[in-house]
Amino acid sequence: MTPRTPHTPHTSHPPHAPTAFAAADLGATSGRVLVGRVGRDRLDLTETHRFDNTPVQLPDGIHWNALGLYQGVLDGFREAAARWDLASVGIDSWAVDYGLLDADGALLGNPFHYRDPRGAAAVQAVWSRLPARELYRITGLQHLPFNTIFQLAAEKHLDRARTLLLLPDLITHWLTGTVGAEVTNASTTGLYDARTGAWSAPVLAALNLDPALLPALRRPGDHAGTVLPHVATATGLRPDTPVVAVASHDTASAVAAVPAGTEDFAYISCGTWSLVGLELDAPVLTEASRAANFTNELGIDGTVRYLRNVMGLWLLSESRRTWHDRGEGHHLPELLERAAAARPFAALVDPGAPEFLAPGDLPARLAEHCARTGQHLPEDQGAVVRCILESLALAHRHTLFQAAKLTGRTIRAVHLVGGGSRSALLCRLTADATGLPVIAGPAEATAIGNILVQARAHGLVGDRGAMRRLVARTQRLRRYEPAGDIRAWDAAAARVGLA
Repeated sequence: MTPRTPHTPHTSHPPHAPTAFAAADLGATSGRVLVGRVGRDRLDLTETHRFDNTPVQLPDGIHWNALGLYQGVLDGFREAAARWDLASVGIDSWAVDYGLLDADGALLGNPFHYRDPRGAAAVQAVWSRLPARELYRITGLQHLPFNTIFQLAAEKHLDRARTLLLLPDLITHWLTGTVGAEVTNASTTGLYDARTGAWSAPVLAALNLDPALLPALRRPGDHAGTVLPHVATATGLRPDTPVVAVASHDTASAVAAVPAGTEDFAYISCGTWSLVGLELDAPVLTEASRAANFTNELGIDGTVRYLRNVMGLWLLSESRRTWHDRGEGHHLPELLERAAAARPFAALVDPGAPEFLAPGDLPARLAEHCARTGQHLPEDQGAVVRCILESLALAHRHTLFQAAKLTGRTIRAVHLVGGGSRSALLCRLTADATGLPVIAGPAEATAIGNILVQARAHGLVGDRGAMRRLVARTQRLRRYEPAGDIRAWDAAAARVGLA
């Protein structure tokens, strides 16, 4: 069966149309469905469903439970449709991971998890065909060993595959029967040309990849189709409910919801990862940018998210998981209170060190890292959390300073959005480390960005600036002014190699 492709490029509704939108926001540890109600001075959110996203270890590697994720989305939509008449729905998720469909549209195995080591093993093989400098000149993409391009080089099902769909596009396909590749996520693959705005023929040729494997590109706000009859029956959605291609990379949605009033801002989208950078009008493809490992990924309206991935609150969540498994867990507020009282700069690490990428006993690896660098990491959990948060603040500082230097931009404020914005300690430490004010919130920036792109497709909000002003008017924000001795942070940065 050949998947159908929608013909209408966007969707619009008359002024009396419903103003409730459902966002399925899939994160690396959990998924949720939220409903946003949008009006001129109204933007409120209600979470209808939350579900775990737990990786599965199989004999051939670490996988995502894609069917479980899809069922979680359906369950969330069903609960949302029972309470609201939804104008549309949209899907966002993390980047780089994908599913492969065969000629009949069937999924070829469970999608691999980006933390599986198979991509890293294929890096040198890719670079032997397309050197790192040339690859960056085309794609502008930060080198990460799990980028889609490296995963594909290790892929064993390509001979049977006819279509590649990134995770949010796969969910959209199951909802609508259509195929497409939303561009903000496509730009993270290493297969997309940052200059031409299309799939890169030279990259595909170098890897012997069939161009037909990659679907046509969609833009945020494009109409991706309407829900299939059996989806409408399972969820209670109207049979003609549109599925809108939002900014399907969760960071792109989060940046769309940054409540900035001027252009001289930086952002940190802080969750499992911290995505730290600037919003630009054009990519930066210089050798200096490549050497600093910055990425050029797309945002809404053709903007460029010039950023670097920093290992984020994964360090904290994985440490907490380890403590919980040992029966030594504590509630997060208590841990943060202990961390606030712990001695500053007692132990510091570079969060981007490769030994912190894989799941496992994070506190032990933090201690080993500190021992190798002549430090002692106290066993007290509060001190460990202090080490993690101060180290993240230093990584935020280092990345922002580099981004400003590489682009010639002046940063006057930092917007910290996502789950990390709930941590007053992390926000305060980031302000102190950077010497810049930090505006924290909204915590649900990804879902808000998802919903606002849908609302704009329906003609309910205006341009990017209007979207951001609506967020600033309606969401709770907190401001943290820098305090303390910046020289202490200078010394700490030098100590951990992040000066």
